[in-house]
Amino acid sequence: MDNKMKLVGRDMSIKMGITMSFCLSLIGTLTSGHFTIPGFLISFVVSTIVSLVIGFVIPMGKVGSAILNKFGLIRGTLPARCLESFVSDLIYTPLMTFVMVFLAYQMAMKQSGGMAGLNFGKMFLGSLIICFIAGFVIIFIVQPIFMRQTMKKYGKAEPED
Repeated sequence: MDNKMKLVGRDMSIKMGITMSFCLSLIGTLTSGHFTIPGFLISFVVSTIVSLVIGFVIPMGKVGSAILNKFGLIRGTLPARCLESFVSDLIYTPLMTFVMVFLAYQMAMKQSGGMAGLNFGKMFLGSLIICFIAGFVIIFIVQPIFMRQTMKKYGKAEPED
């Protein structure tokens, strides 16, 4: 892979990871009904670490290009953007949501001495639905903006197909 594309991929992973982590942590803690600044910050830091690991392990540019090629879609078109956003959301959101809900569940159980009466499965499923929808919208909106900024920053590098 060309060095410019490695820089673009790394920059995109960082920008998308931090953005997704911030937004999903905020949504998760707000919808939990127990928003606290420390809870939000812990969720944000942990989910940022998780999302950065995912972003550096999974080459989203290559994955996106392969999916678009498989379906015969042209990058930048509405159907292509929807599919790329969906695939990215499918890769990031379930794991990030699981980690955030697991942390919240553990904190609630610890604070209540194990008497919180919470159902992890219900907590996770409800949060996953909300975060998956929000994640898709966030990715759909910010990914092309970040891509334009990143391409401009590193010159006229073209996404890998």
